Amino acid sequence: MISNTDDGYACAPLLEEERNSNNVPTSESETFFSEWSSPSFLWRGLSVLVLAGQVIIRILKGKVHWGNTLEQLERVGPKSVGVCLLTSAFVGMAFTIQFIREFTRLGLNRSIGGVLALAFSRELSPVVTSIVIAGRIGSAFAAELGTMQVSEQTDTLRVLGSNPIDYLVTPRVIASCLALPFLTLMCFTIGMASSALLADSVYGISINIILDSAQRVLQSWDIISAMIKSLVFGMIISIVSCAWGATTIGGAKGVGESTTSAVVISLVGIFMADFALSYCFFQGAGDSLKNCV
Repeated sequence: MISNTDDGYACAPLLEEERNSNNVPTSESETFFSEWSSPSFLWRGLSVLVLAGQVIIRILKGKVHWGNTLEQLERVGPKSVGVCLLTSAFVGMAFTIQFIREFTRLGLNRSIGGVLALAFSRELSPVVTSIVIAGRIGSAFAAELGTMQVSEQTDTLRVLGSNPIDYLVTPRVIASCLALPFLTLMCFTIGMASSALLADSVYGISINIILDSAQRVLQSWDIISAMIKSLVFGMIISIVSCAWGATTIGGAKGVGESTTSAVVISLVGIFMADFALSYCFFQGAGDSLKNCV
C-alpha cells in the first residue's frame, strides 16, 4: 500500500480509480469495432456485381450446362405462359375501361387503339410480365439456391469438380433472358386482343377501329424496345435472385428472408431499369398519335 507522507492516508484506491477511468473509453471502442460488421445489403449488392461478371465470362468462354439450361428455359417459358397471359388480359381490360371512358367524351374513339398499343408495347407488357416472373420464378431461384447453400450442397458440387456458377446460375440467367422477350410479345398480343374484345362487346367500338388505330401508331422500334427491356429485366431477376440465394445464411429462416428480399430487390431493380431505358429510348416530343387522330 502507498501512503501519503503528509497525512498518512493511503492513496492506492485513488490511483486505481484513475487507471480504471482511463481504460473505459478504450474498452468501449474496442468492443464497438469488434462487434461492427458491414451491412448485409452492401456485400450482397457487391455479390450481384461479382456474380454478373462471372456469368458473362462463363458464357463468353462457352462453359454452359445446356441440359440444365433447357430445363430452366421450359420452367421460365412454357410453364409461366398461363399466369402471364391471364394477368396481361385483365390489365389490358382495366386500362381499356379508363381510356374509353375519357376518350369517348372528347370524341377521340379512333385514338383509343393507338394509345393502348403504345402503352402496352412500351411499358405495360414488359413491366407486367417481369413482375409476374419475379414473383413466380425469382422467388423459386432464391429459395432453391438458398436451401442448397445452407445445406452445403454447393460445397458438394465443388468437391465433385463442378462449378456451381456453371451448373446453377448461368442456366437460370440464360433461360430468363431468352424467355422473357417472347413472353412479353405474347402478353402484348393478348392484352391488345382482350382490349379490342371488351371495347367491341361492351362499349360498341368496333374491333377494326381499335386494330386499325394500333396499326397506324405502332412502329418496329416500339416492339424492339419492349424486347430489349424484357431481356434486361430477365437478367436483373435471375442474377439478383441467384445472388441472394447463394449468400443465404441462418437455416430455414434465412432462406425465407432471402426469398422475400430477392423479390423486393428485383422489383425495385425492374422499376429503376424501366425508367432508365425509357429515358434513353423515348426522348423528345413524340408524334406517334398524329396518324390516328
